[in-house]
Amino acid sequence: MMAAAREREVTGLCLRAMALGEQDRLLTLLSAEEGLVRLAASGARKPSSSLAAASPLTHLRGQVKRGRSLDRLGQISIFHSYGRLGQQLDTLAAAQWLLELCLLLVPLGQPVEGLLNLILLRLDQLEALLIAAPEQRRSEALALAVQSGVQIMQMGGYGLPLQSDCRSGEQLLPPVGNWSWRCSVIPAEGFCIGPQPGAVLLLNASELALLQRLLRPQLPRRADGNLMGPDPVWERLLTLLGFWCGEHLGRTPRSLALLRQD
Repeated sequence: MMAAAREREVTGLCLRAMALGEQDRLLTLLSAEEGLVRLAASGARKPSSSLAAASPLTHLRGQVKRGRSLDRLGQISIFHSYGRLGQQLDTLAAAQWLLELCLLLVPLGQPVEGLLNLILLRLDQLEALLIAAPEQRRSEALALAVQSGVQIMQMGGYGLPLQSDCRSGEQLLPPVGNWSWRCSVIPAEGFCIGPQPGAVLLLNASELALLQRLLRPQLPRRADGNLMGPDPVWERLLTLLGFWCGEHLGRTPRSLALLRQD
């Protein structure tokens, strides 16, 4: 009974794997039940080890034993590996963006409801893009990265305040079609109608309306099925998220540069 109490089962997505000692790995998993979980995987750097498959972008279940400083991962079973996303730079960059945001936002031992399911869904969608034409794949991966960033930030408690002017309290209702209208993005405060001191970006009405739609489950599309907004607009929204991360999380994910360059 005592031995059983010292063991538990953990299911999650591996976000990061680092060298630990000469042959082990330090894994960070995103779990629906526990939030971020750090585990030592003994001998995982040996090619013959049964734990060698415990690598980033792997959805797995494992037996965990209590340790003095670190819990240790024992036997594992793999549900799915998203390693194929590394075949293309655009899908890899988008996937890394998701993982980095989780590492920045999710506290150790504190679950964020629905987040693991969202990340797995987005990874499935990115994996489906591997058979798409290069231009379509890049556009869709970029849009998925932006939408996922908006939703992950919201789930993690740092959501973009998209509904009202941060200074006047006036409802943000972008007049689409009015090309002279502007909204200031002020990372320390939020969104403010008109050009304002301290703004890092000015959004037009269409850009803000597109951003507001990203809280919905599906990407915004036209009647013909194509994405709303050209790539430069999605790149501007990605830049906005970078500013928001830097202000509220203290760091901008490295994958942001990959998403811009792919």
